Amino acid sequence: VQLVESGGGLVQPGGSLTLSCAASGFTFEDYAIGWFRQAPGKERERVTCITPFDDTTFYEDSVKGRFTISSDKSKNTVYLRMNRLSPEDTAVYYCAAGVPPGVCAEPMFGANAMSYWGKGTLVTVSS
Repeated sequence: VQLVESGGGLVQPGGSLTLSCAASGFTFEDYAIGWFRQAPGKERERVTCITPFDDTTFYEDSVKGRFTISSDKSKNTVYLRMNRLSPEDTAVYYCAAGVPPGVCAEPMFGANAMSYWGKGTLVTVSS
């Protein structure tokens, strides 16, 4: 099982960035894929989640309306489009895979519900 994040980098406040999570080694539609982030000196926090089987999504309140998660089943890839970025979004972003049902919804969605993790990609929001 492998999850590989890409697309991180430096972006100015108010800017946009799209992250990708390429999955391999498991049946993509049997899992939920979540994005988490960890800022310097802080604990890892959940961001958003999608179940590729039916495109069910969940968003943490802090990113609702700014971030959009999507999946491309033909490429076994999940995307995270991030708009209106602020310095508070600076973090290492990780994607993770977990088994449904229910993992992409309250109360289950969280780091403990995920079975596999990528190594992360750094997003820095700064002028």
